[in-house]
Amino acid sequence: MIKIPATPAGIPAIEAALTDGINVNITLIFSLESYRQVVEAYLAALENRNSEGKEIGHIASVASFFISRVDTLVDKLLEDKAKSSSDPEEQAKFRALEGKAAIANARVVYQDFERLFGSPRFETLKHGGAHVQRPLWASTSTKNPAYRDVLYAEELVGPDTVDTMPLETVVNFRDHGVVARTIDKDVATAQPLLDALEAEGILYAQVTQQLLDEGVKKFADSFRQLFQGIEKKQKAIETQTV
Repeated sequence: MIKIPATPAGIPAIEAALTDGINVNITLIFSLESYRQVVEAYLAALENRNSEGKEIGHIASVASFFISRVDTLVDKLLEDKAKSSSDPEEQAKFRALEGKAAIANARVVYQDFERLFGSPRFETLKHGGAHVQRPLWASTSTKNPAYRDVLYAEELVGPDTVDTMPLETVVNFRDHGVVARTIDKDVATAQPLLDALEAEGILYAQVTQQLLDEGVKKFADSFRQLFQGIEKKQKAIETQTV
């Protein structure tokens, strides 16, 4: 698979690549709105190929949803609010919301996954050999040492999902991780949790947009560093051959 980010410019590129038969890992997904756009691009691409009489059974795609970065940012905002308050009850209320946004967000997304890929629209494509576009949980290492070190691996286990984990998380999970279907555990509390954050002024759209902007910058910086490294080596080789 090639990677294409779920940015406004990336969505049409995703559909075009999949229509051409190129498997795509759609990366940098943070919001439910972006996820829905990603699924729409996938389904539209399958329909495009189907209408052209092209095979769709070999087309594969994953929707990479970034997890721990959500908590890192939301927890920082909650911490700032707790520090700015002198009311112990209010401080406790903010701290009670920490470490929960990322998993709630992913569970809301998984509900949409089941709805969209259980729809008559996809059933038609499924009869033609189409596969579901699996949600992929990325950024699943636990950044906050106060949280269980396998938190995001344990809490997002479910059918048709992928979890990419760094080696340390894999080792920890092999040692003491609990395997159970958890992706739809307490799912009824997921959206109310996000609503509670909104009520405290931590706006979902702003949080996810900031994370997307930061993610794109990190990718762009890495890309520039790659080319700078190539240029440096190229000049070194040219100097040696003169």
